[in-house]
Amino acid sequence: MHSSTLEGAKRRAMVWGVACVLSMSVGVTVAAGRATAQQPQPADTMFDAAIARPAFARRAGPVVAIDEAHNNFHTAGGRYRPFAEVLRSDGFRVRAHVAAFTRQSLTGVDVLVIANALGQVRVDDPPKPAFTVAEEVALLEWVRGGGRLLLIADHDPMGAAVRRLAGRFGVDMSTGRTVDDPHSDWSSGSPSWLVFGRDTGAVLGEHPITRGRDSTERVRRVVTFTGQSLAGPPGSTALLPLVAGAFDLMPDKRQVPATGRAQGLAFVLGRGRVAVFGEAGLFTAQVASAPGVPDRRYGFTWPGTDDRQLAINTVRWLAGVLP
Repeated sequence: MHSSTLEGAKRRAMVWGVACVLSMSVGVTVAAGRATAQQPQPADTMFDAAIARPAFARRAGPVVAIDEAHNNFHTAGGRYRPFAEVLRSDGFRVRAHVAAFTRQSLTGVDVLVIANALGQVRVDDPPKPAFTVAEEVALLEWVRGGGRLLLIADHDPMGAAVRRLAGRFGVDMSTGRTVDDPHSDWSSGSPSWLVFGRDTGAVLGEHPITRGRDSTERVRRVVTFTGQSLAGPPGSTALLPLVAGAFDLMPDKRQVPATGRAQGLAFVLGRGRVAVFGEAGLFTAQVASAPGVPDRRYGFTWPGTDDRQLAINTVRWLAGVLP
C-alpha cells in the first residue's frame, strides 16, 4: 500500500477539486433551470452482460423498476443500460418507472431502483428535493410494507436532491465528494476513486451482499468513482466502510471528516429491505471522455474490481435470493 500523509491528501484533493473533469467524475451543467448531463459519458456498448449461473430463468424473476421520472442522470436505457442488461441476464424483469411514486404506481414492483435523481436544479437557488413529500411518504410506507429499495446518489448536486428522502429512511448523505488518497486507486490519478478490499485496509463489511451465494460470488474488492459519504440508521451494515483519513470535500470547499461513515449501506426496515450507495458509477459500465484525455472505461469494466458482482448481489439480496 502506498503511504501518504493526510495533509498531502488534502493538497491533492484541492488540486483535484479545481480540475475535477480530469478525475472523470460525473459532470453536471446547470442551465435553463435544469441540470443536464455533460456528454459524453455513455454506457459502454462493449460490455458483456452474460451471467454463468443466473438466479432465475429468463424473464421469470421479480420485477425491477428503474426510476426515470425525476430527471435521473442514470436510466435503464441510458447510462444504466449495462446494469439493466446484467439484471435481465439474471432473469429479472426490468422496466422503467416513469410515474410519480404512489401506492398505485408501485403496485407490481418488487425492487425499485432510484439512481441520481436530480429533480429541478435552478441556477440561483439551492438544489431542491427531487421528490415531493407525498412521494417520499409513499416510498417509506411501501418499503415498510415489504417493498425493496435501491437508492443511489452521487456527490452534489445529486446528494442534495435526494438527501431529504434518504433522511426518512434514517440515512444521512453528506452531499460532498469523498476523498481518501491512501485508500484510492492510484492508477486513476484521482483521490476520490476509492478502493475497498483487504489489500487496502478498507475492509468490506460482512453481509450476504458481500458474501454472495458461495465463494465464487464473494465480493473481495470494490472501486467507487467519486461519490459522497453516508451514515446509516442503527442496525444497518456498512458495506463500504470509510476508514481513518477519509473526508468529504463539500460544495463550499470545507473539508469534513468522513471516518466511520460509508459509501454503501444495507438494512431491513419493517418488512422491507433497503440498500443505499453514495456512488453510481460502480453499478454500471461507462466510457468517460474529456478534451486531451484518452477515453477511459470504468465501472464494471475497471480492472481488479468486483463491482459487477456487488451490483448482482445487491439486487439479489433485495429480492430475497440472498438471506
